[in-house]
Amino acid sequence: MTRIVCWFSAGAASAVATKLALARYHTHEVVIARCIVPEEHEDNDRFATDCERWFGRPILNLQSSDYASCEEVWAKRRYMAGPGGAPCTIEMKKAVRWAFEREFQPDLQVFGYTAEEAGRASRFRAGNPEVPLVTPLIDEGLTKADCLAMIDRADIEIPAIYRLGFRNANCLGCVKATSPAYWNRIRRHFPEVFGRRAKLSREIGCRLVELHKDRIFLDELSPEVGAGEQEPDMDCSLLCAIAEQKIAEAAHV
Repeated sequence: MTRIVCWFSAGAASAVATKLALARYHTHEVVIARCIVPEEHEDNDRFATDCERWFGRPILNLQSSDYASCEEVWAKRRYMAGPGGAPCTIEMKKAVRWAFEREFQPDLQVFGYTAEEAGRASRFRAGNPEVPLVTPLIDEGLTKADCLAMIDRADIEIPAIYRLGFRNANCLGCVKATSPAYWNRIRRHFPEVFGRRAKLSREIGCRLVELHKDRIFLDELSPEVGAGEQEPDMDCSLLCAIAEQKIAEAAHV
């Protein structure tokens, strides 16, 4: 029997990708796995619980055995982010995924790349040829807006981080973000997080913000920059409705 792992990240896209995979592979062994990262918004746990009821099965929580948090990774590495990415992604997510892969040995792995992220999925396949990647959202032509709408139509409240205007449900104060608007939104809603990121990045010498093609420290960023950035779109297209129909049909098989 084909063994499948759906990587759930407490975001709308990974939730809908998982739901589609469960419908597509309902006769196979499917595990839903989540890498726990303490820096995520606490409402992500509520969303995960709601999704477990939607999925009709539990989510397997995985976490690093070497680090307790992203902040610990940055402090020990004395490095937060750069052209090569962020060490927290490797230690808190990728290393955890690799350990699970060695144990579970999945035949297929489901990721929540949306239709807008087809290029990212292609680069992932090129850089990770050993991973048998499945992308249900791209297959169905579903966008991020479609996924948010499908979650809403399933009577699940979207994660609080989306309701605050953020475009992803990842860590608060994600060090891979360079947008001034993003960091000022963090400053407004989570001033303590902003303060910790500003302090540590200054100590390490990491300029996290890109402004007018220059990199600056967080404590140099004016609070007024990017104040008019729009909240994420949430609209269900025709493709969204078709995907919902496939899910409904699989539930009656």
